[in-house]
Amino acid sequence: MAGPGRASEEGLIARYFAPLAGPGADGLRDDAATLTPTPGHDLVVTADAVVAGIHYFPDDAPGSVARKALGVNLSDIAAKGAVPRGFLLTLALPDDWTEDWLAAFAAELGRAAAQARCPLLGGDTVRSGGPALIGVSLFGEVPGGTIVRRTTARVGDRICVSGTIGDAALGLRLRLEPDAAWAAALDPALRAVLADRYLHPRPRLALALALRRHASAAMDVSDGLAGDLAKMLGAGRSARIETSSVPLSGAAARTLEAQPDLIDAILTGGDDYEILCTVAPEELEALRAAAAAAGIPLTAIGTVTASDGPPGFETGDGAVRVFAAGAFSHF
Repeated sequence: MAGPGRASEEGLIARYFAPLAGPGADGLRDDAATLTPTPGHDLVVTADAVVAGIHYFPDDAPGSVARKALGVNLSDIAAKGAVPRGFLLTLALPDDWTEDWLAAFAAELGRAAAQARCPLLGGDTVRSGGPALIGVSLFGEVPGGTIVRRTTARVGDRICVSGTIGDAALGLRLRLEPDAAWAAALDPALRAVLADRYLHPRPRLALALALRRHASAAMDVSDGLAGDLAKMLGAGRSARIETSSVPLSGAAARTLEAQPDLIDAILTGGDDYEILCTVAPEELEALRAAAAAAGIPLTAIGTVTASDGPPGFETGDGAVRVFAAGAFSHF
């Protein structure tokens, strides 16, 4: 992978990534690492990749790219009620990569990994022959048999989401339509909120224990609330969602005041990386209290119903909307 004036692959690993290595990785000097689960625990494994021009803009700051690449995987682990243990990194670089970019990427990746207590265990560094691709395979663990599955919601369960919905989708629209009338209605602070939510996922790791104890099903919202909820429920179950209960940030609420039809983008757009979960009615308050104790707001937005078809979103005038197009897609 080395070019004129560039370090070799081994040199890059030693300089930028070996300092991020965790126990069992042998300083990234070997071709494999060891990872021993805590006694009585199951390993939980997930993998996601981000590609320049698809999942992020090629001119995004390298630190933001690093945060996104790790964060989207941490979000999956959190939704399973798991805690992170370590990750593998596949870094496929374009022909015009620079060591300045790589140094900034590695520095922020290290900070994000340290915050999540999720060290680097190994990986691969190659030339892509096209756009940059950053693939992460992340390992977590849960006490044996306690993983929170995606498809185990029950009829009558209440449906909850963490944080706020739609900020990242609006942040992307803001990036694509900076001169739109609705964007002009936002002051710089609100625009910054939306931009930050698109660039930097906030994996809800602090919710893991509460989900294990109280949730009947969970997943993260990566492809839009409406689409991911439909995937969670599957055949034979649907949902009624109170659209007015869907939690919005101040920035999203102000956006809707300026352009009400952006509610569709809020409900269907991707990259929220919040937790979507279901809970038995009698467990709802306990789950919300546990979430609050972890510093994460959790809002009940609807109920699982015994019917087929996509979830229905009830509007203030009594109408029910469905979004049949499915989830937002990064493919």
